[in-house]
Amino acid sequence: MKTKINKYIVLSLLLVLGASSCSDNFLEEKKQFKFYDEEFFKSEERVNYFVNNLYYDFFDAYKTPTAIRVGSYTTVETSYTEEVGGISNFINPNVTLQNAADGSGYYGAALADNISNVPYNRIRDCNEMLEKLDVLGANLSQVFRDRIKGQVYYLRALQYYDLMRTYGGVPIVTTVQVASATDESIKLPRASITEVVNQIVADLDKAATLLPGQWDAANYGRYTRGAALAQKSRVLLTYASPLFNKSWDTSTTRWDAALAAGLAAETQLTTDGFGLQGTTARQWAEMFYNFDNVFCKEAITVKLLANGTTSLQSNNSWERSMRLASQGGVAGGGVKVPKAMIDLFPTNTGARPVAGTGGNYDPFLFFKDRDPRFYRTFGFSGSAWAYNNSLTTAAQPTVWAYRWSTNAAGTSFAFSMGNDVSSPAFVRKMSSPNVSNATNFQFSGTDIMEYRYAELLLNIAECYAAKGDITNTLVYLGKIRNRVGIPSANNYGIGALADKYKAIEAVLYERRVELAYEGKRFYDIQRWMLYSDDASINDITNAKLGIPVINGTQRVGNYLHYKIGTSAAGTDPLATSRAAISVDPDASNFAAQITALAAFYTTNFDLRAPQTPMDAIGGVATNILWRPNYYIMGLTNTVLSQNPWLNQTKGWNDASGNAGTYDFQE
Repeated sequence: MKTKINKYIVLSLLLVLGASSCSDNFLEEKKQFKFYDEEFFKSEERVNYFVNNLYYDFFDAYKTPTAIRVGSYTTVETSYTEEVGGISNFINPNVTLQNAADGSGYYGAALADNISNVPYNRIRDCNEMLEKLDVLGANLSQVFRDRIKGQVYYLRALQYYDLMRTYGGVPIVTTVQVASATDESIKLPRASITEVVNQIVADLDKAATLLPGQWDAANYGRYTRGAALAQKSRVLLTYASPLFNKSWDTSTTRWDAALAAGLAAETQLTTDGFGLQGTTARQWAEMFYNFDNVFCKEAITVKLLANGTTSLQSNNSWERSMRLASQGGVAGGGVKVPKAMIDLFPTNTGARPVAGTGGNYDPFLFFKDRDPRFYRTFGFSGSAWAYNNSLTTAAQPTVWAYRWSTNAAGTSFAFSMGNDVSSPAFVRKMSSPNVSNATNFQFSGTDIMEYRYAELLLNIAECYAAKGDITNTLVYLGKIRNRVGIPSANNYGIGALADKYKAIEAVLYERRVELAYEGKRFYDIQRWMLYSDDASINDITNAKLGIPVINGTQRVGNYLHYKIGTSAAGTDPLATSRAAISVDPDASNFAAQITALAAFYTTNFDLRAPQTPMDAIGGVATNILWRPNYYIMGLTNTVLSQNPWLNQTKGWNDASGNAGTYDFQE
């Protein structure tokens, strides 16, 4: 997604400014959308700088895998899912958002004099290059121009895709427009979803014909033809899903197209050397950090990051947010895992966890006999979790995050190793043992895989499921599970799938496990409309698939609590007895380690609710409530007042308070 040069984009632009044949006011002209001189497009170096700057504008904010939406990359949407807790406005039952003033600001404001890095400005930059490169840069080689255009077509498609997922249909602009109060030709209406999808697919098809299968090492991270085809699969899968497809359950037309796109991407990527990385759970974990700025066959698209400390470099902020305080993370560090996520992952046979009498799962000893991915996704008290500084010692550090009472009334507490974590588990996925805690992990250079080969296989599985092809659904789910070492018995623990609805649910379940904390869950909930069922908006997917609605639920946290009396704040009652306990999934005696940890837990701990619930308003436990009009955002007052020909989305009021009329479901 970014090349190495993008890490030093500011320096690159300074080089552009210093080029003898380039205007001294290049940056200012770019802001004002004035004309470039002809000399600019005659230099490969300068054209590359332009495209590098596009990558920068699109992806500079992408510094954590839980963030979504090009340009802005916000993480709040993850808190609308089961992955983390916290009540914010869009899931707050005490807040109703339906006026234009409440709409999403992602669309951007008017161009004005100071151009912001917002969607239609990024689209305009794409259009500028596509219009002028062949005309003014005819002296450049055809291969060079094709590869430049391929990247730009991909970027434009990506921007329209995120606009579509946010607003539904939006105006389609494919030429450079000059702002005017009198030119009626630029007053473009909101296109239909079909028109937007067709435009995105056309751009991705062009990109696929122009881009290479792989780039050389110096250009690793730029888009490839396989990436363009894989992105097409994503787009058509979204188009086939219930949010945009009223006929998702009665017609396979859109599912057929999405499946064809997915299979074509799989074939192309395989030919070009891509595929599932590794054949073990350990290699599954290592793929997230063992390929620093170098080719990883799993990575269809990747954001390259640096471990430098200068303002010219972009770092990964995920490591800093997830590391515990005892490891040198920020105060209060650690991504607390809601109980539902802990209980979600399969057992080591691939079967779903079932608690209670006759079940296969004990929620208290949640770490016993789990899917191999569980131990690479979560940490917990007693687990080894390395970082760079710890690797100089013989033993990897073992983390503990329990509390104990410091008074008889049980109203005051202290925390092991200073780790105040109101969950018995915390996220460790995509952390690196090679990153230093010298500056609170602030300068992690761990790259982020935005699109993995496993996701493509899950896209294909979902299309097969929606078509009722259960055999092939199981084949593709089996590929995902086989790679991490789940036994093949009983269809890798999935069992028999009675019908297409069970098959779809199985795929969505597998996506929650395989892609956990990678920024994918919100969009899966959105496109399948899983917050509630509402027949008035053609939403009965939860009932069809047998998936409980999210509305009315809470994300629940629990402290791992020392249950045997009290201890002074500075005196950890288990500091000595826990010394021999450490769980490492790579250890040869891992099973024995788990057994010892289970005995230690049973003797010393229980689970207790925190004083402040994970989902709370004013300290009071609060259920999630997502309202149906939130699936597709309304346009803001600013956008509507400056573009009065645009219709507001149904479910939202326009700037005058009138009900919106734009139907994104056509």
